[in-house]
Amino acid sequence: MSSKRLFVVMMAVCVCSMSMTTGCRSKPKAKIGTEEGRILDPEVVPGDIKLKNWDEFGQRVEGVNLSTVQFEYDSAKIKQSEYPKLEAAATYLKQNSGVRTVLEGHCDERGTTEYNMALGERRSLAVRAHLVGLGIDSARMLTKSYGEEKPLDPGHSAEAWSVNRRVEFALYR
Repeated sequence: MSSKRLFVVMMAVCVCSMSMTTGCRSKPKAKIGTEEGRILDPEVVPGDIKLKNWDEFGQRVEGVNLSTVQFEYDSAKIKQSEYPKLEAAATYLKQNSGVRTVLEGHCDERGTTEYNMALGERRSLAVRAHLVGLGIDSARMLTKSYGEEKPLDPGHSAEAWSVNRRVEFALYR
């Protein structure tokens, strides 16, 4: 075998062995943190419920508006300034045990559709984890991401983008 051919075979073996050792690793699941420093994995919170249809969650509660939770650019971390909104939401949910909520995550228009859908989901999961930490049963909460599809402000400015980075509460009985 010529040295050139031997070199090509050796390179092929190296490339194959590298792809076999690095290409099959599974990524660790993302964890969502709360302000107390506790880490919650939203995929294993007890009491999770799965619905075939959103209508199964109940009838929409009208006339109650919980404050929207705002986020920084490209972040699912809850700002400390938003904690009072979450505490007020937790208080309302504790006082109204028959009410459930869908936490709707939203993003601004920047980023791909896929990225924004994932970011919206991470934001809604962060709010959910925070509310679980405040004593709300996880079975009373679902998460949904709308990504960039439902902007509050259709503008293309920093002000419009900041309004659109949010999680809203949809309440149901």
